[in-house]
Amino acid sequence: MARIIAIDYGQKRVGFAVTDELKICATALETVHVTQAFDYLKNYLDKENVETIVVGEPRKLDNTPSDSTRYIEPFVNRIRKAFPHIQLVRIDERFTSRMAFQTMIDAGLKKKARQDKALVDRISATIILQTYLQQIDIQTDRNNFSL
Repeated sequence: MARIIAIDYGQKRVGFAVTDELKICATALETVHVTQAFDYLKNYLDKENVETIVVGEPRKLDNTPSDSTRYIEPFVNRIRKAFPHIQLVRIDERFTSRMAFQTMIDAGLKKKARQDKALVDRISATIILQTYLQQIDIQTDRNNFSL
């Protein structure tokens, strides 16, 4: 069985999350410096069977691409070129950082731990992946629905 990996690409750091082989749950994987992101992904793909790469797509409230898009698109294009056999999906990542921060609060993390931006990036990647998993579950349910 193949996994799904998600990427929260930022200007400084990149968070990664991955599913289990049954694609049931999303788990935070790692945060790396932006300059190491492609090599990290390549090394991971060399070791693990991955069928889909999900990349967060930054959008403004009016659903237009945010300014961050210009940093992400070259990375996405590089992935498409290097791994054409792996499906690449973009997922709206609006509010994932806020949701990640709230998750840290809900988990009872102290203020100092919540200042760990690498942790926020990993949690954001996990939220992006969980969002994708929910979308494919809903689509599967619709396809299996019959009267």
